[in-house]
Amino acid sequence: MMTVSENNMTIKVTPPTEGLFDLMIFARHADSQDPYNWVCSYQIHCLEPRKGEKLPENPFHFWGLHQKVGDFGIKESSHKGELLVAPQGTLALTLQTSRPLLAMYELVNKDLDAALSKKCLVAQAEEEKLSCHVLCPFQGYYWLSVYVKDLGGSTFRNAANFLIHCLRPVNQNELFPSGLSMHCGSGISSSGHGLSNPSHSAPIITTKLGKCNITFHTPANVEVTASLSKDKVISAKYPLERYVLVTHLKTKVSVCVVLPESGVYKVGLFGRNKDHKDFVHICDYIIRCFSDPSWPPFPRVYSLWRRGCVLLEPRTGVLREQSWVRFRVKVPKAYQAVILGQEKTVMQRTPNAVWEGDAFTGAAGTQVKLAAKFSQHCSSLEVLLAFEVEGGSPASLGCSG
Repeated sequence: MMTVSENNMTIKVTPPTEGLFDLMIFARHADSQDPYNWVCSYQIHCLEPRKGEKLPENPFHFWGLHQKVGDFGIKESSHKGELLVAPQGTLALTLQTSRPLLAMYELVNKDLDAALSKKCLVAQAEEEKLSCHVLCPFQGYYWLSVYVKDLGGSTFRNAANFLIHCLRPVNQNELFPSGLSMHCGSGISSSGHGLSNPSHSAPIITTKLGKCNITFHTPANVEVTASLSKDKVISAKYPLERYVLVTHLKTKVSVCVVLPESGVYKVGLFGRNKDHKDFVHICDYIIRCFSDPSWPPFPRVYSLWRRGCVLLEPRTGVLREQSWVRFRVKVPKAYQAVILGQEKTVMQRTPNAVWEGDAFTGAAGTQVKLAAKFSQHCSSLEVLLAFEVEGGSPASLGCSG
């Protein structure tokens, strides 16, 4: 194992058997592309070989930080040396940077395939820091390689290689979700899209209640949407898109998430401004919950539920059959708001711009819809939200966040 800094080099040798070995050392100028020249040799006499697991092969030869890591834009690492120990199968690596960088990570272990390896890593890129959260699902040694590039750069370059020794692996059911981007949590990407003051800067959110609320401050011309996904859904009654509700206020966006079952979820945030028609990916969050939550979904949201619309009551998308329910919403540009349940109910607008009304839900298996007219001269109603009507007690239906 060779580690090289700007002014010195260290080699650790583990002979595979007892006997005599020749160690030959070759060198060249750091900026040269000429062949390496032999500079010296050592003879090593091994009396008793060290018994242990074979180390993963590192194609870059050096371990730890690259000799010229400062030129790559990296100032220092949270872990010194080449060997990192993960006693409980988890590791957090941070690299302080002198300028904004993007990073990719590769994790290799003899029992780890490529698909599973991607579920072991979470990457976060901030203005002056790169972070990587690592999970080790098997005991033994891992090779973690770090590749970086500048924001406008074309190619990633290998900047560091770390040897990780996992003493006790994590449960494979607790690995990260598939399909995570290199932008997890807040950082370069979220700030570049105009999002600021995040409620959660770290990418991993652990909740015992099974719900959380992610907020950002946003400019008036930025619209945000969100997706919720999970690798293996077991008992969720509705599509996962129903368990996330995005609310735009004047200078703030709120992404409220409730979970239908335990596990590890990915929340993807997407945004667009008024000059662009399509949403583009901003960042991902990971939500972990192992306390067996069973929240009901939010109502189904239609396209006209936009900036300024706020659902005050009810906060759940599942209503009890044959019952009266109070509805309170903000729909800023509505000329009229109505509830379409067993009967049509015209809502009243209060002085503080909240539309209110009471409606009877009717039979199980039906829907209650909230609709609005946006012009005095418009004859048609536009549906904003749809609620499911189910049988059962209020306690079993619950209440979303």
